[in-house]
Amino acid sequence: MCRSSLHPLLAALPKCEHHIHLEGSLSPSLLFSLAARHTISLPSPSTDPAFASPSALLDRYTRFSSLDDFLHYYFIGMSVLLHADDFEELAWEYFQRAHADGVVHAEVFFDPQAHTARGVAYSTVVEGFVRACGRAERELGMSTMLILCFLRHLPTQEAEGMFEEARGDLMSGTVGGVGLDSSERGFPPELFETVYRSAKEAGIRRTAHAGEEGGPESVRGALECLDVERIDHGIRIAEDEALMAEVVGKGHLVTVCPLSNVRLQCVKAVKELPIRTFLDKGVKFSINSDDPAYFGGYILDNYCAVQEAFGLSVMEWKGVTTAAVQGSWCGEERKKEMMDMLNGVLKKYEGVK
Repeated sequence: MCRSSLHPLLAALPKCEHHIHLEGSLSPSLLFSLAARHTISLPSPSTDPAFASPSALLDRYTRFSSLDDFLHYYFIGMSVLLHADDFEELAWEYFQRAHADGVVHAEVFFDPQAHTARGVAYSTVVEGFVRACGRAERELGMSTMLILCFLRHLPTQEAEGMFEEARGDLMSGTVGGVGLDSSERGFPPELFETVYRSAKEAGIRRTAHAGEEGGPESVRGALECLDVERIDHGIRIAEDEALMAEVVGKGHLVTVCPLSNVRLQCVKAVKELPIRTFLDKGVKFSINSDDPAYFGGYILDNYCAVQEAFGLSVMEWKGVTTAAVQGSWCGEERKKEMMDMLNGVLKKYEGVK
């Protein structure tokens, strides 16, 4: 809980999460449990003391030196996910925690290439995640969407192959869009122009990680070469006034992940993020948890961190929440439902600045 007097408002706001990697919600306790269940050997504690226990691993997560350092542990964690039930359990754990934080709509990333490379079928991954999405909708009243991410550190031909394998699910709406994640440095958006062109021609929604480790040129590449409809992270946009004005003009949503940016040393503290700049310039953004099991906070923790750093007003939180709702890829009827939820919450704070 944050110290702000607006904490009850932050907790009550109907939240849309657009930047959450399901594999990044794999808690150390679930990781160790699945490893034991499937008799999977994790790295020896004599080699890496972090694997001595779930608590030791959680402690190691507080000391990432870079995005690549995080990804090292991220991909080790994936090794315990083998069966559809594992993927369902992973996603269901996230949905329950997100629901407790006030999430009513979640557009969730997954990395199928990281699993198919281990011999786990794409269909197995999707089956488990679709089951969990169904449970979240039935039991928690959430709306959900799966977004397939291409791993940018792998050959582009593999991304194109994954797109073709997933085309049926993308066209049917089982999977709602495509994204691009993993190491940003050395793997510019331009490399994936062909697969993104195929997605656009098929009428498929498109987003990409840009402007996290990479500079403004990474965002520009995503806009110009990939023709994305959303920008994930995007904090480096603030370094280029013309680029920021372009993003505002296009009305694209930027999915900011405050605690992630601190953990991965993109900034030293949340107060260094361009939140106030985005508000002043009219950049639409949502606040997200990214890989919450690794970065020390789920979505409400991120809302609280922003509030403690910037002291947003009730009206500014209304604007942030409205941008998140309107920037979601769900239908207009669902957006209206969420706006009604927001207006219901705000009635309790009339007159509060």
